[in-house]
Amino acid sequence: MSKITIQQMADRVSALMEERLKITGPSLEAKVQRAGRRLPREVREAAEALVAALQLAQNPKLLMQIDDEAVAIAYDICLRHLNGLNRAQRRRGMVLDAAARIAFALLVVGVLLVAVLRWRGFI
Repeated sequence: MSKITIQQMADRVSALMEERLKITGPSLEAKVQRAGRRLPREVREAAEALVAALQLAQNPKLLMQIDDEAVAIAYDICLRHLNGLNRAQRRRGMVLDAAARIAFALLVVGVLLVAVLRWRGFI
């Protein structure tokens, strides 16, 4: 794998992080650090492996030490996660989650109200 290929992989992951997660930064390394817990552990580790490979690729002698298969796997993990993110879908999920929590809380309060009224003899 050449230095240019690794750079292109890093640029693609960096662009997807900026587009999907709205994380800005001068490089992929800075974006991974800023992402923090917004990325799952597996994706964060894969992105860090991609950053390490990019740093090794800067030196021609160290370029031979890069495990091409590991870099490809890390790139696939990052792409799979970042392409799966859809802002509208995430927002809809958060709204539905909040509505479900409110509905459950109202149900519990209603059941408790009926139980107390029945226990006091009003029903």
